[in-house]
Amino acid sequence: MIELIKQPWPWYVGGPIIAIVYATLLLFGKGFGISASLRAMCSALGAGKRISFFNFDWRGQTWNFMFVFGAMIGGFIAVTWLSDGSPMDLNENTIKELEQYGITSWQNGLVPVEFFNWSNVFSLQGFVIMAIGGFLIGFGSRYAGGCTSGHAISGLADLQLPSLVAVIGFFIGGLIMTWFILPFILRM
Repeated sequence: MIELIKQPWPWYVGGPIIAIVYATLLLFGKGFGISASLRAMCSALGAGKRISFFNFDWRGQTWNFMFVFGAMIGGFIAVTWLSDGSPMDLNENTIKELEQYGITSWQNGLVPVEFFNWSNVFSLQGFVIMAIGGFLIGFGSRYAGGCTSGHAISGLADLQLPSLVAVIGFFIGGLIMTWFILPFILRM
């Protein structure tokens, strides 16, 4: 039985679980998304004293902290006890392309060590990927009025046209990043 749990869960198991979580949030009048949780966290930590965007009553958003904490605990449980440690299945063409860029550690953990390590943070490539990429993700989610999870799960489920436009934009941006920008960055 434990070995079945350690297998990757198929879409017909994961999808209904996400639907149940979202339906529960709707029942209590809450939305789904991480960027709102991060905004409440920044406000609770005092960012509202310097930036007006974070100056709001975050106490009404305390459920967001539990949501993020639950996601972190769930991720820890999944990696620690529900994973068999086998590398993810990647297409052979993807593996060959990654190896052309010198990325071979994808099978050893959650993220490629070639990018996410302390020495790489201080390189030009690491700065572009982590600092500029992080800023663009933060700016983009704020400009779009929410993150991918908020728009793709909550917004589309609520049939909101702005969420459909945002999700289409996320996909177009992802394709441009994958096919044009990332190969350029990896050659740096």
